[in-house]
Amino acid sequence: MTMRSDLPGSVLFACDRNSIRSAMAEAIMKHLVGHRVYVDSAGVQLIGTGADPFAVSVMQEIGLDILGHKTKTFDDLPDTSVDLIITFTPQAQHRAMEFTRTIPCDVEYWPTMHPANVRGAREARLEAYRETRDALFERIKARFPTHDRFA
Repeated sequence: MTMRSDLPGSVLFACDRNSIRSAMAEAIMKHLVGHRVYVDSAGVQLIGTGADPFAVSVMQEIGLDILGHKTKTFDDLPDTSVDLIITFTPQAQHRAMEFTRTIPCDVEYWPTMHPANVRGAREARLEAYRETRDALFERIKARFPTHDRFA
């Protein structure tokens, strides 16, 4: 049985642009653990300033709002004391390893499909985003089991 004390104090999700995968993961983690864990996200580089519109749509489908998400890079992080960084791309993994050279922090690599690479009709693209969202949701739920009676 996993208790609240088994959760890290802080988690950073990282991908290439912080507009899809890491933004979705941040919202999912906050939904699952509430304020018991400090959760943030970052990207390696910025293209745009907010969440991808398809990501916003599929997150709204499950009642999570990322419309106000502001993208940021590792350099923009307000706090560098992080217990765990979870990366979704090789570039983010590389940046996380550089970032943790001087701080004690665990890094996990979860290779995750980039749904924006899927082309075609709107519904096919949305389905790719849903698959990514659902995969992240299940992986986060499995990695950070919570039990409400310990909250």
